[in-house]
Amino acid sequence: MFLDYLLVFVIGGLFCIIGQILVLKTKLKPTRILVTFLIAGAVFEFAGLYEYIVEVGKAGALVPISGFGAAVVEGVRQEIVKEGAIGMLTGGLKATAGGIGAAIFFSFFIGLIFDSKSKNK
Repeated sequence: MFLDYLLVFVIGGLFCIIGQILVLKTKLKPTRILVTFLIAGAVFEFAGLYEYIVEVGKAGALVPISGFGAAVVEGVRQEIVKEGAIGMLTGGLKATAGGIGAAIFFSFFIGLIFDSKSKNK
């Protein structure tokens, strides 16, 4: 059990290290780095590699945004098998609807609780 936790920590940490290197060594904005991770997860899932990363890293690979990209691709893949070509349009949303719904729900209530302020530059 300790090894599982260690692997989750290491894999999640590797994602963080890669992100930090991109922040420090490139001129990429955080939003572009986020999208890069999302696309990388989708590409790795499409190539059949992300399942091996998840097998080793479990939540350390599923929680980052790359896990969301992989979930979209897997959802599309499953819906194409079930529904045909229309699955390209519906699969990603069906697979990630719970996460998207939770993000909207919690963002709304956090927005009600806290007072947002704009940055003065």
